[in-house]
Amino acid sequence: MNLDNLYILEDRGILYINGNDVTEFLQNLISNDINKVTVENTCFASLLTPQGKYLYDFIIIKHKSGFLIDCEKSQIDKLYNTLNTYKLRSNIEIINLSNEFTVAAISQEKFMTFEKAQNLHGNTINYNEDCIFLDPRNVKLGGRIIMNLEKLEMSIKKLNLKKSSPEEYYRHSYEMGIPQINMSNLNNKIFGIECNFQELNGIDFKKGCYVGQENTARIKLKNKLSKRLLPLKLVEGKISIDNKIRNKGIEIGKVIIDNKFPFGIIKIGNENLDYNKIYETEEGKIKISMPDWIN
Repeated sequence: MNLDNLYILEDRGILYINGNDVTEFLQNLISNDINKVTVENTCFASLLTPQGKYLYDFIIIKHKSGFLIDCEKSQIDKLYNTLNTYKLRSNIEIINLSNEFTVAAISQEKFMTFEKAQNLHGNTINYNEDCIFLDPRNVKLGGRIIMNLEKLEMSIKKLNLKKSSPEEYYRHSYEMGIPQINMSNLNNKIFGIECNFQELNGIDFKKGCYVGQENTARIKLKNKLSKRLLPLKLVEGKISIDNKIRNKGIEIGKVIIDNKFPFGIIKIGNENLDYNKIYETEEGKIKISMPDWIN
C-alpha cells in the first residue's frame, strides 16, 4: 500500500446505533467487549448465531452518543433487520447512514504521520471531524477513515492523498490472509472462532454472555478448533464454492469464497495437510497458506 494512496471502499456500509440502552444492547449481542470502544479506541467484533456460527462481522467506532458499525454493504440491510429483531423493548435507535458516510483505507505508514497516532490496533483519532483509526484486526491492514460524503473531496485534499483502486487494498488484505469480500458466503456455515476472530482481536473470552458464546468458549477451552478459514492460491484451472479440496483423494477442506481472493475452510489438524503441496479440487489445483499472525 502506497503512503499517499486512499482506497475508497464503496462496498462498505455504515449503521449508527444510539439510545439509552445502546451499550447494554450491543454487549449482550456481540463477540467482543463494547466497553473497549472509546473515542480513542475502535474494535472488531462479530454477531453469531446462537450456535456460535458466523452471521456478520464489523468494526465498531465511537460516534457522538452512540456507535458507528462499519460492515460489508451487501450485508448491511440484513444486519439492520437482525439488530431490530433483537431490539425488543430496548431504548435504542438504528439508522442506516450508508448514503451519508463513506469508508476509506490508508496505509499504516500514513496513519502514523498523524498527530497523536499510536501503532496500536484500534487506535483512533479525530482529524477535522473525520474519524481515523488503525485497523483493530491487524495494524498491517492500515488505517481507515469514516468520512461524510459531502466533505469527501475536501477531506482527501486536506489529507494530501490520491484516490487509488480498492483492489490494491483488498489484495493486500488477501495476501495477509484476512477476507473482507463476499463474507455472506460464510453465513451459518462455520463457527466464528474458525474465522480466526480470536487472532483478529474479535472475541473477548472474559466478557459476559453474548449470542453464540457457549459454543465459542467450549471450542476454545476444550481445544476443539480443528478447522480454520485460510487463503487459497489458484495454481491451475478454476475453483467454485463447495469444491472439495483433496490430497491424494483424502478431503482436507472445502472452498467457501471463490472470487479473485479465494478462501477455504481447512482441516488444520489433518495429517495430510502440507502448506508446501499443491492440492486438487474438482475443477483445478490450489495451494493453501497459513498466515504468520496465526499462532
